[in-house]
Amino acid sequence: MSDLLTPIQAALDLPPTPLTFTEPGALPSAFAVTELASTSIGAAGQAVAELIRQQTGRLPSVSVDRRLASFWFSSSIRPVGWQVPPLWDPVAGDYASADGWIRLHTNAPHHRVAAERVLGKVADRAAMAANVAGWQAAELEQAIVEAGGCAAQMCTWQAWQTHPQGLAVNAEDLIQRQTVETTRDMPWLGSVARPLAGIKVLDLTRVLAGPVASRFLAGLGADVLRIDSPTWNEPGVVPEMTLGKRCARLDLKTPEGRWIFEGLLKHTDILFHGYRADALEQLGYTTGQLQALAPGLIDVSLNAYGWSGPWRNRRGFDSLVQMSSGIAEAGMTWKHADKPLPLPVQALDHGTGYMMAASAIRALAERLNTGRGGSARLSLARTAKLLVDAGQVPEQPALRAEEPSDQGLVVEQTAWGQAHRLLASVTVSGTPLQWDLPAGELGAHRAQW
Repeated sequence: MSDLLTPIQAALDLPPTPLTFTEPGALPSAFAVTELASTSIGAAGQAVAELIRQQTGRLPSVSVDRRLASFWFSSSIRPVGWQVPPLWDPVAGDYASADGWIRLHTNAPHHRVAAERVLGKVADRAAMAANVAGWQAAELEQAIVEAGGCAAQMCTWQAWQTHPQGLAVNAEDLIQRQTVETTRDMPWLGSVARPLAGIKVLDLTRVLAGPVASRFLAGLGADVLRIDSPTWNEPGVVPEMTLGKRCARLDLKTPEGRWIFEGLLKHTDILFHGYRADALEQLGYTTGQLQALAPGLIDVSLNAYGWSGPWRNRRGFDSLVQMSSGIAEAGMTWKHADKPLPLPVQALDHGTGYMMAASAIRALAERLNTGRGGSARLSLARTAKLLVDAGQVPEQPALRAEEPSDQGLVVEQTAWGQAHRLLASVTVSGTPLQWDLPAGELGAHRAQW
């Protein structure tokens, strides 16, 4: 097994307590994707166990089913009689340029508009491919980024190592954790069964990594309120990611939206946000102002490309970081393929999400102990380095195929119809992961605790 657990435990200051892994096999990849799934989820489970030990004196055992962990890194929902909308916009994907490959990320309508502003309006992938073919990849990437869109040329890991952004993010800690001086005295309102009962989580994140983190906390009893802008939607992932959460909409650019947000923040224990590095500050919410509004706040944030370097404010997603950082090129070489080969799942998003959850739980344990709040900053690009540093792995037997018995018995009454969920992949003895609310539409609730 690749040793991904040790650096994650070190980054979280977790004692190296026993963690049991079950189920052989792995997802097909040049990289240790199943190990990233099982160790990141396992570390989140260990953070829960350590919180329980701190509060009760008893350390629960933690085990991870590697197969289920791998499945959760893809999707957990199994609709009954309906289908989740497609994950990708029709023209999103990899295209051959004049000198290599480039990936266009067009899932958000405004990102597609930006790409088409540069390349011309298209009806389908064939038309987009023809328009991309004449461009140099680096020039096209820059043009789309400057137009407000999202794109990444395929690079090798060696090239990323010498790229100004690669140099910057690779020098960062896996998780940048800090305690803050402001305090909030609070008793533990939880129990072994629901260790995060009474904890209010305000989730400003979108798409995958942040929502993975808040979904995990919701499964432990936290009250999670997700906030989206009035116009945002992501239909392909909402049924997967809103499990256990209430979802509201606010416009933080209006006085009324800011007033409601600040009222929510005053009672928030954990804030998740995934804006670009300076976006909240530009809205007037610096770290100091957040702590003034909510003393002892636990502030966990992520971005795509890291917190230093020329791309710290660049828009990005898992699939783009895989192109920039050499992962897609390494997969192509490994498979002797004629086009980029990404990881079999969006493992940077999911792995970072579970490390965000673990970071929040570790900071909560610190606050219960000392009253002091804390912050943690993570990035998809730094998680990419964790995976690449673990090295390429020999091909392993495939995971056992999914079976009906892998699903929980409870029927989830989602906003779109009935569904089942996969069984939880991590077992913390005495602490079942269970969600009180089914998945629902964005904006279905009021913005209030």
